[in-house]
Amino acid sequence: MRTIRIHVDQPLAAGAEMVLPAQAGEHVARVLRLAAADPLTLFNGDGADYAATILAVGRREVRIHVLDRQVVTRESPLRLTLAQGVARGEKMDLIVQKATELGAARIVPLLTERAEVKLDVARAEKRLAHWRAVAASACEQCGRACLPEILPALPLPAWLAALADDGALRLALLPEAESSARQLRPGDAGALLVVGPEGGLGERDAVALHEAGFRGLRLGPRILRTETAGLAALAALQALHGDF
Repeated sequence: MRTIRIHVDQPLAAGAEMVLPAQAGEHVARVLRLAAADPLTLFNGDGADYAATILAVGRREVRIHVLDRQVVTRESPLRLTLAQGVARGEKMDLIVQKATELGAARIVPLLTERAEVKLDVARAEKRLAHWRAVAASACEQCGRACLPEILPALPLPAWLAALADDGALRLALLPEAESSARQLRPGDAGALLVVGPEGGLGERDAVALHEAGFRGLRLGPRILRTETAGLAALAALQALHGDF
């Protein structure tokens, strides 16, 4: 029997009775068509799953009873940050969704030299909320109980200036690079991976990354689309150095 997992952005505790947030309640009642006494699993990103049962499904609310808390250990031992040049349309949704499934701990939308997407303040806030919802939905599906951190979209220079010197391996996907994922071994601090948008990383981007200590990474002889490149690199790093 398939486990129904629902993300709720609020505290959870074994033994508690609560009303699901409106959006989660609507999904349970109208989309999944669950009824009283049906089981489900809740999570809020604290690293645990909460077994629950539905007490009542009303026109305006779904009331549930939380039964117990179980710690979930599905996070990769390899801490990966994907810094992705913002891609157009649904490509960015796909990248966020699949990077979450692949175990990325952090996703940073980057505004780079050749970025085709322009975000004003209002649009940037809406996109951030949307991407976080996409990541939460991906966690529901893949079983993660910790949500990846998704930062607000940042210009590449601003992100580089704010980077902590934590020892993480700094990588940038560049077609002309000579190093492969097999040759680069992340340490305990994990790895930062920068991927350009549709037009790739520009010359100024490459210079700034080099000055910030990033090494070029090449994924074979073929040039991959932006929505493929970062995901392929995450999978390769997980296979070689993570939990695949």
